Amino acid sequence: MVVNLGFAALILTFLISLYGVGAAVYGALKDRPAWVDSARNAMLLTFPLLTLSAVSIIYSLVVHDFQVEYVSGVTSRSMPMYLRITALWGGQEGSLVFWAWLMSTFASAVTLRKWDRDREFLPWVIVVSLFTLAFFLSLIIFFENPFVRLWQNNAGGVVTAVFQPQGATAYIPADGRGLNPLLRHPGMIIHPPMLYLGFVSFVVPFSFAIAALVTGRTDDRWIQLTRRWTLWAWLFLSLGLVLGGRWAYDVLGWGGYWGWDPVEIAALMPWLSGTAFLHSVMIQEKRDMFKQWNMVLIILTYDLVIFGTFLTRSGVLSSVHAFAQSAIGPMFFAFIAITLLVSVVLLIRRWGDLQSPIRLNSLFSRETLFLVNNLIFLAILIVCIWGVLFPLISEVVIGQKITVGPIFYENATGPWWIALLLLMGIAPLSAWRASTARSLGRQIWKPTILAVLVVVGLVIAGMRSVGALIGFGVSALVVFVTLYEFWRGVVSRHRTKQENFFTAFVNLISRNRRRYGGYIIHLGVVLMAIGIIGIEIFQTETQATIPLGGQVTLDDYVMTYNSLAEFNTDDNRNVARAVVSVYKNGKYVTELYPRRDYFYEAQQSMTIPGLFSTMEEDFYVLLVDWQPVSTQNATFKLYHNPLVNWLWIGSLVFILGTLVAAWPEKEELPVRVSRTVPVGAQVGD
Repeated sequence: MVVNLGFAALILTFLISLYGVGAAVYGALKDRPAWVDSARNAMLLTFPLLTLSAVSIIYSLVVHDFQVEYVSGVTSRSMPMYLRITALWGGQEGSLVFWAWLMSTFASAVTLRKWDRDREFLPWVIVVSLFTLAFFLSLIIFFENPFVRLWQNNAGGVVTAVFQPQGATAYIPADGRGLNPLLRHPGMIIHPPMLYLGFVSFVVPFSFAIAALVTGRTDDRWIQLTRRWTLWAWLFLSLGLVLGGRWAYDVLGWGGYWGWDPVEIAALMPWLSGTAFLHSVMIQEKRDMFKQWNMVLIILTYDLVIFGTFLTRSGVLSSVHAFAQSAIGPMFFAFIAITLLVSVVLLIRRWGDLQSPIRLNSLFSRETLFLVNNLIFLAILIVCIWGVLFPLISEVVIGQKITVGPIFYENATGPWWIALLLLMGIAPLSAWRASTARSLGRQIWKPTILAVLVVVGLVIAGMRSVGALIGFGVSALVVFVTLYEFWRGVVSRHRTKQENFFTAFVNLISRNRRRYGGYIIHLGVVLMAIGIIGIEIFQTETQATIPLGGQVTLDDYVMTYNSLAEFNTDDNRNVARAVVSVYKNGKYVTELYPRRDYFYEAQQSMTIPGLFSTMEEDFYVLLVDWQPVSTQNATFKLYHNPLVNWLWIGSLVFILGTLVAAWPEKEELPVRVSRTVPVGAQVGD
């Protein structure tokens, strides 16, 4: 009954979405507001219907309805309640329903706003949102249906179908296979939802951009309406990437946070274009420039969101993150082609209307530096796209998949990341419209001297890595410039407003949240960069097989192998757990328990590292292999990860800055109205 209800809600939502698209187009073209309102109601109706569908899946997961193929594939009786609930996005079918539910949530939220001022946008926002939703619903209904059940036919074979085939009886396995062990981690409870939220949120600014292109409104109103949607989308996507890095660090046994895995890159690509877009729209709002460029960036970001979802779910690439091989790949490819073609046609149609009479007139102006920032982000994006697609290209050309590894990405993108850091230190000191090398030099020479002193101090302390010195030097420059900007603002308020320094600091941020929230984000990025430089350049590792009581040395650390126990648990796992003692510079510091868990249901294992963590470094121990009880020799892999925890601290500062920047301002900027519409057409106020 519950399964049938959920499937019926899914079908009804799909039909309503198609109706909403048609009603919105008809209402807009024929100037029939009632039809547009009907389409709006249709979009609002998708949320409760998909909520019903998602809840029915969760109910089946919770009560162990193993006749449902999806439930038997991702849950088992030994799994705790929280994992059974989050198994909604633990498999292909359920995660697509979750994606669609989030899409309906955001689309419905957008339609609840007041549209009196922007009525002409409404039908086209509905069209884009519901067309995207209908596409994902079609994937679920026709290819990846979570409501398919198991049936036993007269011949004793097991078949799958939503409804009972003639002559068949229900087939209910005694237990399910359980969730992939790699997903049984707290980070996976929130990591996928954050990524999905980021992906779905970017549909909103894209839908408004398409609405602006269709209606001919070439002002920046669509950007103002979607500014916070874009910031929240960017925050969610950033959170997803950071949480994914933490999950990889804790579970995958890489010894690091990032492996340049194809699916990791698939999530990074829309973040890169989205970050470029966030920077670029500020120029349009401030200077009425880059209108064409911003349209290109948001179209690119939307299609990269769909492309990233395609790479994750089609099975075309091998990854620990990806879902199994699926037939939905061609559907994704067709959808990307259609949306990209329509977007480009609309953009070409409005290209002349989007031109700005204002031109760049200074090499060192803030506008120019923001444009350079954008180009660097796109350079990194091109490297990522080439690296991800290279195995597919090589397979077509020579019949063999050739995968590029982390070294390719690190060598190709490393200089660009440093260049972005450097721009973060220079751009805040440049002026709008016109700026010269001399005026910029007067602003930056003090922070530069302080940064040079930091580098000199590192050299005196014994650091000889040129890459690390450049990275730390540029990071120091950004920190000093950012603090200098805060100091100048606080001192100015202290003098002009007679405020004490603390009050001046609080008011400085609250009166210009976007600017100073951005500076806080910059500080977070610098802290993250320190952690990345530390682990990427100074990480050391070793692997050794040692007997009980044996030792292995890595840098200042010595690890002693004390014991190993192997046992079964109540939740159907086999656990091999080692006990090791860790010494640093001859002094005992802690005892660690690296282990390997083997899940009988899924017939997969998961490695849990032993971790000694300080602000300075991590000592990271993996249990790789072990011998029978008679000898108890064990193989361990050890990593020494300097400064890595600054990556996680920087992430928190980064999130704080984004929240500050996204918080509503007390006053909104005035709107420059400039639109191109057909003669005789009605234009909203």
